[in-house]
Amino acid sequence: MWKRALVALLLGAAAVRPEPVPLATPTTPPAAYPNPGRVTGDIGVHDPSVVKRPDGSYLLVHTGDNITIKTSTDRTAWHNAGVVFPGGAPWTTSYTGGSASLWAPDISYRNGRYYLYYSASTFGSRNSAIFLATSTTGASGSWANQGMIISTTSSSNYNAIDPNLVVDAQGRWWLSFGSFWTGIKLIQLDPATGKRLGTSITGLAQRTGTTAIEAPFIFRHGSYYYLWVSFDACCQGASSTYRIMVGRSTGVTGPYVDRNGVAMTSGGGTQVLAGHGSVHGPGHQAVVPDSDAEVLYYHYYADNGAPLLGINLLGYDSAGWPFVY
Repeated sequence: MWKRALVALLLGAAAVRPEPVPLATPTTPPAAYPNPGRVTGDIGVHDPSVVKRPDGSYLLVHTGDNITIKTSTDRTAWHNAGVVFPGGAPWTTSYTGGSASLWAPDISYRNGRYYLYYSASTFGSRNSAIFLATSTTGASGSWANQGMIISTTSSSNYNAIDPNLVVDAQGRWWLSFGSFWTGIKLIQLDPATGKRLGTSITGLAQRTGTTAIEAPFIFRHGSYYYLWVSFDACCQGASSTYRIMVGRSTGVTGPYVDRNGVAMTSGGGTQVLAGHGSVHGPGHQAVVPDSDAEVLYYHYYADNGAPLLGINLLGYDSAGWPFVY
């Protein structure tokens, strides 16, 4: 135990908390959407992505100037830990219009390194790009720019934002992304570099009657790949209508269908979480396995319009469809 405590102190954490207690995964959804689980400290976030570190603590990144970092030792108390690029990211400014704000980071830990895919754009624009940075520690200022993965222009019919890395059962790397326009796309990556492999692009999901779909996250559970997305309007404070939807497929490249068998390329999606009470516009979700359960992270808006961190656990019903509890 003293070795774990020493490691935690060296990493800047106050202590290493006990691991969460394993829970039996429930199979019966609650009668109503639960409120987010209790979180404390620096919980103002937008577009959160979380990874569990080798020492058992948590590293969260989210949209903000030069990408904001937060840490936690227990998944409850969160603390600001600087930014990914304290010196700025000048290679992104041709897409951000000179702004330091970088969007929708996606963080994971693989092969002894942290991989961070993130977006550079301006609101409503298709002049967008997804970049990659890597780090061996995840700490502020330790990230090395690995360059651009994919970009789009105003003439593109899809948008290069909201990236998410998924590794399939065969060990192949893929990046899903997309926002509005023609929806969610998928490209293959080279595991050796984290960069794009080949030129093919696959459409995974698209709305009908509206283009409001974004924030893909692919997570494998059992024999299925689950494609999580956010429908409707983000970024309008307490007026936001964001809601979390899901479909599934036996292959990472699809086709993904909802509970009723409707293809996600034809507007399908099964709702998992929507606004309720003082929880407005939950979305931009990420699913992270932990020692007690699979955990759904997302942001939502309070009554005063502030974006906050939401955390709930996931269960699966008898047909294998996820729900929050």
